[in-house]
Amino acid sequence: MSDSVDARQVNAKEDTYLTDAGVDQTDAKPHSDVFQYNMNYPSLGQCVIINNKNFHRKTGMGVRNGTDQDAKNVMETFSNLGFTMKMSNDQTVSQMRDLLTEVSREDHSHSAMFVCVLLSHGDDGKIFGTDDFIELKQLFTLFRGDRCKSLVGKPKLFFIQACRGSDLDAGIEADSVSEEETQKIPVEADFLYAYSTAPGYYSWRNVANGSWFISSLCEMLSKYGKRLEITQIMTRVNHKVALDFESSSNLPGFDGMKQIPCIVSMLTKELYFSK
Repeated sequence: MSDSVDARQVNAKEDTYLTDAGVDQTDAKPHSDVFQYNMNYPSLGQCVIINNKNFHRKTGMGVRNGTDQDAKNVMETFSNLGFTMKMSNDQTVSQMRDLLTEVSREDHSHSAMFVCVLLSHGDDGKIFGTDDFIELKQLFTLFRGDRCKSLVGKPKLFFIQACRGSDLDAGIEADSVSEEETQKIPVEADFLYAYSTAPGYYSWRNVANGSWFISSLCEMLSKYGKRLEITQIMTRVNHKVALDFESSSNLPGFDGMKQIPCIVSMLTKELYFSK
């Protein structure tokens, strides 16, 4: 019996392979930057920060002491990388939605990418405004390819500092630790979601120094943002959070806990912040 594909082939072309020297074997020409996002734009892009610290009593959520340090670190780090910064504090759900809707409708044609940093309380799949919660997907979809045309084919990075549940991680001992052609691309392509913790788990924040994730993210971006690819940087963030932090708490069962960030990538190319 013959084999068959599950869908029709698009752009069925002769396979192309690269040698170790980066030479295209079909035409022996040096490899182009087809696997890297184009950073050759007038602006690197916007970095939007939503920093929620104080919450309405009806939410049952406490003050997020230490988040202002996170916001300060993010502002400084992404500004140094070359982003245009925009920060909003203590946003209700409707204000968060309206803010990101407005940004998604702006013209990003002169920008290489877009970044959003969300600092708040959360739960699995949810983020809190000061008055209620909203599904994260409702915010993410504003920047989909069919909703935000000027960011089609460009990286859209979301960094989320928030709990994703109430599980605790006690840790475990280890021994060691083609540009010219018009193409159709998925509307969900070119997103990267960097969550401060794994699904279902608490996310830790120091009331003086800020959260483990954001402080590690800013440190790694400051050190390697101009040299390494984004997934390499995020792996180093994971490494630092996993190994350098452990909770210190007087609450029963909350002391000595660990955390691991979770990176979900739909990027289709390598991303370097420098041109």
